[in-house]
Amino acid sequence: MAQTLGFIGLGIMGRPMAKNLLKAGYPLVVHSRSKGPVEDLTTAGARAATSPKAVAEQVDVLITMLPNSPDVELVALGRQGIVEGARSGLLYIDMSTISPIASQKIGKELAARGVRMLDAPVSGGERGAIDGALSIMVGGERATFDVALPIFQAMGKTITHLGPLGAGGFTKLANQIIVAVNLTALGEALTLAKKAGLNRELTLKALGGGLAGSRCLDQKTPNYLSNTYQPGFKVDLHFKDLGLIMESGRALGVPLPTTALVQELFAALRTRGRGGLDHSAVITLLDDLASGT
Repeated sequence: MAQTLGFIGLGIMGRPMAKNLLKAGYPLVVHSRSKGPVEDLTTAGARAATSPKAVAEQVDVLITMLPNSPDVELVALGRQGIVEGARSGLLYIDMSTISPIASQKIGKELAARGVRMLDAPVSGGERGAIDGALSIMVGGERATFDVALPIFQAMGKTITHLGPLGAGGFTKLANQIIVAVNLTALGEALTLAKKAGLNRELTLKALGGGLAGSRCLDQKTPNYLSNTYQPGFKVDLHFKDLGLIMESGRALGVPLPTTALVQELFAALRTRGRGGLDHSAVITLLDDLASGT
């Protein structure tokens, strides 16, 4: 009989990830702050629970997909949290992008209750979540990873065990540096091309066929062509990640000058009220600067 899974956090990424677990045949118990996604999942066959504690009481494996470190700490360790409903032997997988230091703290407290934990942040955006094609970066004990692997395979294609708890988070932060800098570079390049009078579709085709080609370019091309930036991954969330990156850099003694500049550009986007747009919308700020607005 399939393990019963729990899923807490049914946002842009969490909802399709949870749906893929249902499609893979796992019994699923869900909880989220918003009613709409919960109703969507229960219509698809999941059961709803009223709190993280109630989820933990019913499942063998519990997954969270939440915005930031404080959210995960509250759900895991707070009142009516996972820790209050967990029984010894529960496997807890946090797939959020949070501070690796916070992951280690949570893992230590849950271990005292007999709960095993993996940190397993993802990359691939909303499209990857829908297609079950995410890259999943996992930290924790190897034996625990092996137990969780079939679950990960229902949600992703590139699944890598990277080391002890926290290793997944540090790898995701490295990923977020590359994505933020790449999107900013694309924004600069396409703004230059626009000012030179070039056709954007042809420019993207030419760039994609050479060394400048990237997954970011491929995935965000529809945004650039339509000049609309509905979120697959919000500026606000990537700005949060950039803050985690800079904190980690300071803690580890690693200078991150390019990331610091990109963080300021994302801060300016948020100041202009664009934090809810897709992170590829950094091009709109660069276009403003080029237009003198």
